[in-house]
Amino acid sequence: MEIPPSGDTLPTPLFETPPRDFRDDPPKGDSPLQKKSPKLCGSNYPLSIAFIVVNEFCERFSYYGMRAVLTLYFLSFFHWDENLSTAVYHAFSALCYFTPVIGAIMADSWLGKYKTIIYLSIVYVVGHLIKSVGAIPSLGNQAVHVVLSMVGLFLIALGTGGIKPCVSAFGGDQFEEEHASERSKFFSIFYLSINAGSLISTFVTPVLRGDVKCFGEDCYALAFGVPAALMVLALVVFIAGSGLYRKTPPQGNVLLEVCKCIGFAIKNRLKNRSREIPKRDHWLDWASEKYSKQLIGEVKMVTRVLFLFIPLPMFWALFDQQGSRWTLQATKMNADFGIYVLQPDQMQFLNPLLILVFIPIFDLGLYPLINMCKLNFTPIRKMATGMILAGLAFGLAAVIEVKINETDMPRLVPKESLIRVLNLAKNPVQVTIQDKDLFQQPVESFQNPAEYSKLILNGEQQSLHFTLQHQGLTLAFNYTVKEKSVYSLIVFEAEGSLSSRLITDLEAKPENGLAAVRFINGLSQDVNLTIDSKRFIAVQKNYSASEYSLLERDIYNNGKCITETGEFPLELGLLDFGASYTVVITNISGGAVEMWKSEDIKANNVHMAWQLPQYLLISAGEVMFSITGLAFSYSQSPASMKSVLQAGWLLTVAVGNTFVLIVAEAAPMAQWAEFVLFTVLLFAVCIIFSIMGYFYVSVDPEDLEEKEEKRETSSRGNMIGLVTQKTKL
Repeated sequence: MEIPPSGDTLPTPLFETPPRDFRDDPPKGDSPLQKKSPKLCGSNYPLSIAFIVVNEFCERFSYYGMRAVLTLYFLSFFHWDENLSTAVYHAFSALCYFTPVIGAIMADSWLGKYKTIIYLSIVYVVGHLIKSVGAIPSLGNQAVHVVLSMVGLFLIALGTGGIKPCVSAFGGDQFEEEHASERSKFFSIFYLSINAGSLISTFVTPVLRGDVKCFGEDCYALAFGVPAALMVLALVVFIAGSGLYRKTPPQGNVLLEVCKCIGFAIKNRLKNRSREIPKRDHWLDWASEKYSKQLIGEVKMVTRVLFLFIPLPMFWALFDQQGSRWTLQATKMNADFGIYVLQPDQMQFLNPLLILVFIPIFDLGLYPLINMCKLNFTPIRKMATGMILAGLAFGLAAVIEVKINETDMPRLVPKESLIRVLNLAKNPVQVTIQDKDLFQQPVESFQNPAEYSKLILNGEQQSLHFTLQHQGLTLAFNYTVKEKSVYSLIVFEAEGSLSSRLITDLEAKPENGLAAVRFINGLSQDVNLTIDSKRFIAVQKNYSASEYSLLERDIYNNGKCITETGEFPLELGLLDFGASYTVVITNISGGAVEMWKSEDIKANNVHMAWQLPQYLLISAGEVMFSITGLAFSYSQSPASMKSVLQAGWLLTVAVGNTFVLIVAEAAPMAQWAEFVLFTVLLFAVCIIFSIMGYFYVSVDPEDLEEKEEKRETSSRGNMIGLVTQKTKL
């Protein structure tokens, strides 16, 4: 979700000399010779801003819609594991926040904002198209899909990051200086279009992915294709308004000057390490041989604030996991809300929705109430509170993850396997495994199976001796069991005698909330089963078992069972989220199929609504942290350096995402433990940040500039006096 000071788009152009008021005034630089833009419906609003607002809505729909389904795309389409999917997702997110530096330098030093937006939007569109083509299953093998997707994501990151610092500033350029109030209202409309695009896309795109089927599976090609079409529309709309825009030429890049100043100061200090050389008050003063005192003074102000930015990436490390770890958590939950079944990646729409709700509540209700209570709720304290709320959100996520794990299969380790018994005979059966202390009680006929029992093996695989006792008869069987596998021992009657078969079960829950079902044919004839209109399963006679079929959670009562004697209805009932079922066809009587359904793996029993509290906390934390943080940092820097702080803010988001991918790949652990780790880390960083903020002394940049000017004037006066005195001598 994007909010005005969130660092994603701001009315100040990145790295170009900004105005005094970063909220209301875009960069000046308007040439007096430029033509005036036509007005919108007789108002003071330029007609050109309509094209810019529509462009921004479509672009944000495009970006957030594509990103909403990205993690599940890696997990389901590429069949990557959760850690790799998370790492690549955050690598992409980090790149999206590194590339604004490239776009800003292009706009400020080379092409100007208009051409930069055009050229990088074309790159953006090409990336979307490549990404959509890469999601077509029939196009090449997985290597082709991965290459196309990675190339597409790189171009998208370059495009979205490159235009990020340009579009809002270009919109501000369309206003004349005497229309500052209209310009301020424009930015409100601009941010509304951003949030509207984010909210709608994060709700709609998962529906296109999950509810629409193409190529026999989730339609990722459509889920990526629609955002691609919106980005094409965004580019077309922006170009359509070309004749109406006020286009300012490049005005130089202040970030490069700041970096050169800092670099020269460090280099000069290292060259002059002799004790005979007098010390200077500040390390940046070593740049005075080449740069003006005004620039050095402004860089000093900026570095004070950038120092406060050091702990901030940890907040973004937690915040941006809504699209990765929290979405993966939602796939293991019950998504049935009665009137609507929510897709797991749709839960992300709660964040932009809650932000739109919280901003007026905080600005008009909470903050005034705190002020009435005479509490000194400083910006540093607001940001620290936002960190605490985000940490609490992850603490709740850890608790929910522990509850989710209660229905998971036990984690398999070397030299261990799991086994259970399905007694499909008419009478109880006593099962004994040589040298194993399992199945102490007889297994009743068609008894719902208990939990899986653990088998300890003496190697990677072992041949085990099974003994079955049934109505006074004893039968023996030998089966080879492999480590880290799950088995069901089927006991059944065949040709008047007891027999058995060892079949392999699922080792883990079906992914993405799907249900798994397999069939055992207890008839003396082969059967062909139809679960829905698209899925056909052939099962041989005499207790043969089919492979598992993965299905969407639904009620399946319109199936068919086709045998040599005819066609019969097949009613499976509800196949629930994350469950695994074994359906045994026992008989056909009275024109109906008699069957027995066993739940092998329990369905997801933690409802997705339990994620709402953590979304509430982290969204409230974002309002208190993001809005306050950037507004505070802007208030502590001179006007010419506000864009440098915006760059620093964007880089904190990039660094936070980089930290997540490092943790996901370098230190894999149980998911609940990872949530606890991030909670502890953020609380620790919050303490450090609070200590740094305690010793931070707020300043007014204008006062400092006035003092610097007076000091410089005084210095000049002394210099004149010295020269005069020397002349007299």
